[in-house]
Amino acid sequence: MSPRAWALLTFVVLLAAIAVAAAVLVPWRSPPVPRAEQLAALRDLPVEQVERGRALRAALRPGRYAALLTGLVVALLLGLTPVGARLVELAGRPFGGHWVAQALLGGLLVVLLADLLTLPFAAWRHRVLTEYGLATQGWGGWAADLAKSYAVGAVIAAVALLGFYTTTRLVPRWWWAVGAAGAATLVVLLSFILPVLVEPVFNKFTPMPAGPLRSELMALADRDGVPVRDVLVADASRRTTAVNAYVSGFGPTRRIVVYDTLLREAPPVEVAAVVAHELGHAKDRDVLTGTVLGALGAATAVIGLYLLGGVGPLVRAAGAAGIAEPRAVALLLAVVTVVGLLATPVQALVSRRIEQRADAHALALHGDPAAYEAVHRRLSAVNLADPDPPRWEYLYSATHPSTVERIAAARAHTAGRGGR
Repeated sequence: MSPRAWALLTFVVLLAAIAVAAAVLVPWRSPPVPRAEQLAALRDLPVEQVERGRALRAALRPGRYAALLTGLVVALLLGLTPVGARLVELAGRPFGGHWVAQALLGGLLVVLLADLLTLPFAAWRHRVLTEYGLATQGWGGWAADLAKSYAVGAVIAAVALLGFYTTTRLVPRWWWAVGAAGAATLVVLLSFILPVLVEPVFNKFTPMPAGPLRSELMALADRDGVPVRDVLVADASRRTTAVNAYVSGFGPTRRIVVYDTLLREAPPVEVAAVVAHELGHAKDRDVLTGTVLGALGAATAVIGLYLLGGVGPLVRAAGAAGIAEPRAVALLLAVVTVVGLLATPVQALVSRRIEQRADAHALALHGDPAAYEAVHRRLSAVNLADPDPPRWEYLYSATHPSTVERIAAARAHTAGRGGR
């Protein structure tokens, strides 16, 4: 068979592998609690809390979707017209048009331009969060964190771009196979490296002092069979009043991380309830599930790009001779943007199911449904969440069960209708 025929066959096999992995690894069999019980939970929440959470989400919504639309328009303009190819040429011109300069500088220029054009919406979001008291950073701190984020993204993008275009030049007929393997490997490496190397760029972590809470959290992890190295406190209060906790790392690097805001806002029994949820992710290897699905998705995307390169009118519209040359990097960005928007509801659904399983795990492990209900009431109030968001928005992008779902689940557990 020709390389293109092999690529098409591999593409179909990978799609089937994604479907099988999702069917096996994602918990589909536990539907959310009935809607009537969710509405009963909503009626029990303070009216002013619900209204304030909805007001914040309504204030953020126009900027959020305007940013998505702007990003899409920019990506399509750069990728489906010769504009992107000309930018790549311009970036490489001082270096004689060398392909490395075009791939790295041109690719980063295209990505940076898209980021810069959506920057006003990010600033607007920060202003809204500040007005509502959720953001504690001044503009200087916000800009510094944004620059760090761009720098981390630029390093990852540079590695991906250089690897991609080096592969297309070394194995021009079979680059799709090598590139797919490389993309999957990069996803796996980032899953291990990012928690260890990137988290300290944005937060300072200090060991939780010895005491009853630390002992309880370590005992909770031990009882769950999830070995952790330490319990750390993140200085989240320097940028937000929002509360959270998570379990980060693998094997010898795994640790429980608690926001200092959570320690300030919640009593120890509620902190333990949140950590029990996060231990559920580690217990069920949810990061591994995400890594497997992400690696398969990345490999499939690379082969899809190869197959897309056979669509002559599309490549010519981008001002390039082929999908594998640096001049087509804006077309790659456009495809990734469109696919990302279309895949968002599916990714959100998978995430909600996984989070729902972690909720059930926490209720069983912690054994205090009242504390679990109380902490989600507190999380909703402090984080100014909409406890029952609009259905269309929930289905499109909600990565976690709503507050009313979680309260109703805790009550169902109390009534003996919960469980994993």
